[in-house]
Amino acid sequence: MHRAFDKREPQLSSPLDDEAPPTPTAKSDAKPRGRLGDPADGSSPPMATMAREAAWDVVPVFFGTDREEKPDPKRLAYSAERGRRLELGRAMVTVPKSHQVPNVERPWVVKIPYFDVTIYEQAEDPAQHFTMQEMKKLSQTDFVALVGERLTASNRYKDHALVFVHGYNTSFDNAVYRTGQIAYDLKFDGAAFLYSWPSGGAVASYTYDRESAQASEPYMRAFLDLVIKQSGAKSVSIIAHSMGNQPLMDVLKDMRNAAPEVAINEVILAAPDVDADNFANVAQRIEGIARGVTLYAAANDRALIVSRNFWQNPRAGDVTASGPLIVPGIETIDVTAASTDSFALNHSGYAENNELLQDIGKLILSGLRPPDQRLPALKRTSSPKGDYWRYTAP
Repeated sequence: MHRAFDKREPQLSSPLDDEAPPTPTAKSDAKPRGRLGDPADGSSPPMATMAREAAWDVVPVFFGTDREEKPDPKRLAYSAERGRRLELGRAMVTVPKSHQVPNVERPWVVKIPYFDVTIYEQAEDPAQHFTMQEMKKLSQTDFVALVGERLTASNRYKDHALVFVHGYNTSFDNAVYRTGQIAYDLKFDGAAFLYSWPSGGAVASYTYDRESAQASEPYMRAFLDLVIKQSGAKSVSIIAHSMGNQPLMDVLKDMRNAAPEVAINEVILAAPDVDADNFANVAQRIEGIARGVTLYAAANDRALIVSRNFWQNPRAGDVTASGPLIVPGIETIDVTAASTDSFALNHSGYAENNELLQDIGKLILSGLRPPDQRLPALKRTSSPKGDYWRYTAP
């Protein structure tokens, strides 16, 4: 049973005292360290092992979560339950060199629709799939130290932090894999962060997810404060998807009120499942917190259509008959022509369309505006409410 949220102050949990110190991170395009299958005596691994390990790369994902840890004899794992505290850690994600941009290759799984009941699951193989090479909780001190090493080694995205906040119907592992995929496909060599709130990870968990997203706000705020103020990053960009936009916007509003000088590089709001009127109101209160704010919206996003019918009001990520939402200070891009069917929902077009992913990369790297200067397929479109940009498929 899901437990009710209490209002205790956010707490950082630490790993056990006897936990081994963290190892340095490697660039996403470097050979993986601490290789799978290395002999315990430190001798060289067999040639067959080395050959297989050459078939994948490793991406570090630094995470914060208020999910509850769940028992797993194999590795650290998190459930859909609310942990009511902030935990920090690092996941080392393997990405097969056979990876096709912008997919997240995972083993085939057959489940009962609408319920998290698995009937069949293919065995993991890092030469073919995204996998977890390592998952470790970290103290705040060790977390900041490892992030600092990653930032020091950065080159293309020098001293840049990228924070991803996932949406509805997302398990912790899938959120980690998606963050790793975005970082890998962007060739993002800065520090990639994930904030994972306690989503139920199932289509039937919509109501629970919405309340969990709101309950996560104090912990998300503590995590973003850590990334912005203590990580050593000189530039911070944030991508929020779907229902993750609601807590993020509330947190940004609070940060803006508390410290008007707080500056973020880019905020990217992908398919936000937020009431359109509330979105417009909050958008006015976060104006100036980032160098730029971009809204990706679509007319054929099935999850947003369901949400709109449920709430009887358009969502900020919708494109209605009168066009997308246009708010002063935010660049709106209609990506209806690029949306793809993901997990039976048109709800991950922002990460599953290569051109749009590259547009996000250029936006984070350069801040180049207007959008058609980054991607010619984005065409300026006039409407009675103002101009917006529309993705036109080649």
